Amino acid sequence: MLDEDSAPTGLYSDDSHTTRCVWCRATPEYQRYHDHEWGVPVSDDARLFEKICLEGFQAGLSWLTILKKREAFRLAFAGFDMDSVGAFDDSDIKRLLLEAGIVRHRGKIVSTINNAQRAQEMRREFGTLAAYFWRFEPGAVSRPEQITHQTLSGMTTSAESIALSKDLRKRGWSFVGPTTMYAFMQAMGLVNDHVEGCAARVRATAARAEFKLC
Repeated sequence: MLDEDSAPTGLYSDDSHTTRCVWCRATPEYQRYHDHEWGVPVSDDARLFEKICLEGFQAGLSWLTILKKREAFRLAFAGFDMDSVGAFDDSDIKRLLLEAGIVRHRGKIVSTINNAQRAQEMRREFGTLAAYFWRFEPGAVSRPEQITHQTLSGMTTSAESIALSKDLRKRGWSFVGPTTMYAFMQAMGLVNDHVEGCAARVRATAARAEFKLC
């Protein structure tokens, strides 16, 4: 097992000899999320829409705060079904502002309803949200040859996340800044930012090799 002194920077190894990105060591919730979700390619529209909404709610907060509230968010926002959320009205906004299990921020709630409506428009144009978002997957040339802890410390945006943010804003989306979009791309597998040597990086790479848009 790697100890604190021998583990490569950005990695740690637990008692099961599994090597992971060090950021997920903080809590069991982070570890589960790291192992089973973060960086795995996603083509399901419901998951893509949920994630972009939750990334918006995260603005100014930690992802752990949102992760712990995710089930409450799902209940409050009709499972992030874009058609249902797009039909929310003032009574739903009032209801959500009283929902203790979520982040009760009027601007973010209104943004989520707006984004659901924009997502419906996007689906009509592209067929699926996945068909739109995966157009912004970076090419190999624009990515570092190796993902290290040092590399990631300076990567909060990318040319692709900036382009995605700009295009979404033109389409009327909100709470979709370049940093938020880079986090979305990391989570949904458009980029694989598991550090080299992380066991989950191998799984995410294999998943991308088999990935097909629905």
